[in-house]
Amino acid sequence: MNPLDRMLVFVRVSELSSFTQAADALGIPKAAASVAVQQLESQLGTRLLHRTTRRVQLTQDGQAYYERCKDLLADVDELQSMFQQPGGEALRGRVRIDMSTGIARRVVLPQLPELLQRHPRLEIELSSTDRRVDLVREGFDCVVRVGTVSEPGLVARPLGQLRMVNCASPGYVARAGQPQSVQDLAHHHLIHYVTTLGARSGGFEYLREGETVRQPMAGPITVNGAEAYQAACLAGLGIVQAPLIGVHAHLERGTLVQVLPDHPAPPMALTLLYAHRRHLPRRVRVVMDWMAQVIEAHVARIDAFA
Repeated sequence: MNPLDRMLVFVRVSELSSFTQAADALGIPKAAASVAVQQLESQLGTRLLHRTTRRVQLTQDGQAYYERCKDLLADVDELQSMFQQPGGEALRGRVRIDMSTGIARRVVLPQLPELLQRHPRLEIELSSTDRRVDLVREGFDCVVRVGTVSEPGLVARPLGQLRMVNCASPGYVARAGQPQSVQDLAHHHLIHYVTTLGARSGGFEYLREGETVRQPMAGPITVNGAEAYQAACLAGLGIVQAPLIGVHAHLERGTLVQVLPDHPAPPMALTLLYAHRRHLPRRVRVVMDWMAQVIEAHVARIDAFA
């Protein structure tokens, strides 16, 4: 294994905090990953990783070496493609991204064949989950985040604001009535959404004189996933407050109807996040630019929905 390959192994072990996961991601035996890091430590004369039975953690020297390795590997990737034409089909290698299930299924995946047709040697690893992944630790090149961005040290590229709507199923409205005011919500059920089960729901949110107001509401069900949230609404279990991008098709078909259209929740920020690097690999830049264009165009079309 050459020095650059050993550096790549070390970077992946550092990001995943696991020799086993790093070896699986790189397609090499676990023993080879362990030997590669041991050789680096012997060559450098310092310990790079603290190893325990449960996890692997960077030492202070390891953290400094990790940052330099990331820059060096990015420089090598850039150097290998510096004579390629920007519009050519020479992009190759893996790009690992994460986004919500809804954005992946409705926006990105339907357009992905066009990107891969232009760049057939690209390998896309797409994670779609409602949990907030750790971009650096889990080895992602970029993530699409819905809502507040709280991770320090990451570069944030705004993609716009998601318009929110209040929805219920026609069956629920027929049974519980159409609320005419916020006060009427005392007689209605809200489907509660929390990121972690056991957490307290914020209730029904709406803007009043530019400030967010949260009104507690009763409701028989709490979920922690966007797909379950929508399914519960379709089943007639109560009212939801969801991005228009995720429910517009149901509104068009009439399987969901809007309630209290004059009292939507505040819009949610849509952001592309990536780790700060002096040089991003060209394949990552191209994929991020493509995703931004696809998502922004889709959001603009949905916002025009009446």
